[in-house]
Amino acid sequence: MSPDDLDPPGFCPQGFWLNERGLPDMDLDAVTKQSVLHAKPDGLILQYGTAGFRTKAEHLDHVMFRMGLLAVLRSKQTKSAIGVMVTASHNPEEDNGVKLVDPLGEMLAASWEEHATCLANAEEEHLPRVLVDISEKAAVDLHQDAFVVIGRDTRPSSERLSQSVIDGVTVLGGQFHDYGLLTTPQLHYMVFCRNSKGQYGKATVEGYYQKLSSAFVELTKQAFCSGDDRRTLRVDCANGIGALKLAEMRHYFSQGLSVQLFNDGTKGKLNHLCGADFVKSHQKPPQGIEMRANERCCSFDGDADRIVYYYHDADGQFHLIDGDKIATLISSFLKELLLEIGDGLSLGVVQTAYANGSSTRYLEEVMKVPVYCTKTGVKHLHHKAQEFDIGVYFEANGHGTVLFSKAAETKIKQLAKESEDEKRKAAKMLESIIDLFNQTIGDAISDMLVIEAILALKGLTVQQWDALYTDLPNRQLKVKVADRQVISTTDAERQVVKPPGLQEAINDLVKKYRLSRAFVRPSGTEDIVRVYAEADSQENTDSLAYEVSLAVFQLAGGIGERPQRGF
Repeated sequence: MSPDDLDPPGFCPQGFWLNERGLPDMDLDAVTKQSVLHAKPDGLILQYGTAGFRTKAEHLDHVMFRMGLLAVLRSKQTKSAIGVMVTASHNPEEDNGVKLVDPLGEMLAASWEEHATCLANAEEEHLPRVLVDISEKAAVDLHQDAFVVIGRDTRPSSERLSQSVIDGVTVLGGQFHDYGLLTTPQLHYMVFCRNSKGQYGKATVEGYYQKLSSAFVELTKQAFCSGDDRRTLRVDCANGIGALKLAEMRHYFSQGLSVQLFNDGTKGKLNHLCGADFVKSHQKPPQGIEMRANERCCSFDGDADRIVYYYHDADGQFHLIDGDKIATLISSFLKELLLEIGDGLSLGVVQTAYANGSSTRYLEEVMKVPVYCTKTGVKHLHHKAQEFDIGVYFEANGHGTVLFSKAAETKIKQLAKESEDEKRKAAKMLESIIDLFNQTIGDAISDMLVIEAILALKGLTVQQWDALYTDLPNRQLKVKVADRQVISTTDAERQVVKPPGLQEAINDLVKKYRLSRAFVRPSGTEDIVRVYAEADSQENTDSLAYEVSLAVFQLAGGIGERPQRGF
């Protein structure tokens, strides 16, 4: 029988999906049988956002299975390895989540976020049809091989949920490599290494440790051979995966840096009263860390993709050094090296509206570095940073990295070989920095090593770093509304377009205070509006935040209790 005699494309009686030649491609019967073992709870609707899916761990089994299916389709479509990370980052231990990682180690493409949402929310009987729809819409070549790499954090639920991902991958005939316990940035790194055929690095945990540590040791050689004692850093690991990986890695760079681990998971709960998110939002040190006056401390978040620094001064006052100040330190250092090599490479810093106004002013007016503002969300920052030869991006919460264009990398490597002494020295330092950054995503371990290298090379104490500029006092509040969609914004979320009258009200309130600004934006996941305010004093900041919250409540359909003065 020739292919012409076969049925047209569509379902065949055995439950296979037939391709245009009438030959079976997806065993939908097998998918349906497996899916029953990972049944979707009735009425549960989830949205794939910047952080993937996140909710209580007990509601995620079906989502994990289906993301295994989706990863196979995405792998076939891109002809590349795709990553699946099981984590809920800085969320409480009882939550979990999952996100897919695209071929260059970047976040999942927006069109596939829609596919992920559709697939996760499909009722059991519609699952085969949705899989077929995605395959058709995305023009997936179902004959293509698929390869998926999987990582997970230390949550009690992660191993079981990771197995559900594997069930989804294997039922569609995909190959996989399960890395087991990894930080989120390590999984992003593995995906890029595999798809760059090893050019970016070796796709092993050992390869990751060696690449970063070698770059750190090379970069800091001249700082540490100048008689500087071995430096010590206290690290709060949020009782998460960062503790395991940093403990494995620290002997690689122990000549130049001694790290003391706290909240290492041996007793406390993940992210409970510790971690970068806790320190940033509560503006106080985590529990479980011993702090001495003027000693550097830092905190990772639960999956080690964010980092913030802090210290106590001699009077016991707590000082937080967040993503804005990290970006300032890094971009100032890069600017100096670029001036040394003098090759006209462009440097840009990307922030969100949440960046402290003092940091923006310092970068633009003192360092003369151009600053750009994007919408909130790492993918927006990452995308904008790709427009420069060297793009620095950090969110105030401590998530960020530096991207180097291919042209910049080539130029720097060439100068490191050929140029005169001073120029060559600067180019060689830039060469090491390129290897020290995880360019796929913000990475707490990588960022920590970059910061420690810069502080050592510049001979800066943590207090001197902190004193580069003084943060304006700021306040963030939430206002409950009946429907968050009544608010829409423009200008990287800094201006309200609707409801009418709200932006004018904010403008009038801002005029009352010195060095002030305020903006509001709807949450991406719940019916609340987030309010940000800053001004010349904490008292004025709190008054402005309250007044703007009241305007939102009155003009954007606030529900529940009216905003009150005092926090």
